[in-house]
Amino acid sequence: MIEQIAAQPAWFWLCFGGLLLIAELLGTGGYLLWTGTAAIVVALITWVFPHMGWELQGILFAVLTLLSVIAWRRWLRHRPRQASDKTLNQKNHQLIGLHARLTTDTENGFGRVKLADGSWRVHCDRELPANTEVEVIAVDGITLKVRPVPHQP
Repeated sequence: MIEQIAAQPAWFWLCFGGLLLIAELLGTGGYLLWTGTAAIVVALITWVFPHMGWELQGILFAVLTLLSVIAWRRWLRHRPRQASDKTLNQKNHQLIGLHARLTTDTENGFGRVKLADGSWRVHCDRELPANTEVEVIAVDGITLKVRPVPHQP
């Protein structure tokens, strides 16, 4: 078995990289992605240069793994953050700025709107009739604060 691996190092690195990438798909959170990618690159290099010693292949694999991790971390550090990152798992905060129509008249400032596939309780400073277009301006628990949208001529 060892003789077969030594005779075909590109296949070994390709299979090893493929197994690491499959393990990454099973949910390791990014830890095996760069190691698997480095193994695939070593497979390509050993395919082009088949007489490379196993010591050099191992060193190349380690160096490529470190370089890919360092490059990824540097890219993440300098990547601009999007505004949606701050509200990723806060659906109600993602609704701020959206326009909707009231499905009911407001009573004591409270009414309802339909957004996406849900119905939301809303609060407005004044009474509004049903079908009034409103804009979500804030969130208070499960209640959306809204204001009427002025109609433009």
